[in-house]
Amino acid sequence: MKYVDEEAVKACKKAMLEEEDYDELSLIFDMFGDSTRLKIMNALFTRELCVSDLSSLLEMSTSAISHQLAQLKKTKLVSSRKIGKNVFYSMADEHIVNIYKMAYEHIKE
Repeated sequence: MKYVDEEAVKACKKAMLEEEDYDELSLIFDMFGDSTRLKIMNALFTRELCVSDLSSLLEMSTSAISHQLAQLKKTKLVSSRKIGKNVFYSMADEHIVNIYKMAYEHIKE
């Protein structure tokens, strides 16, 4: 017979999230799973930029940058605002900066 620490299982079960929350967290972490998106986020931590700025900075096509920005925007990591014909992108909030910084500090340990 296997030993099960019922108290530990009960405590962990109480701390579990709703299934939808795990799904949303998974999408957020997926966004951190691509080096191009990480570069875009890092640039946007510094300042608001448009697609052509990011394209020049990362030496990539505007369509490749736009595709990645669409993914980041869909997961609400990036926000945008339009001025005339230009769309400027920025990080949605400080939480993402903190996650990024903590992950970077972790790999540098």
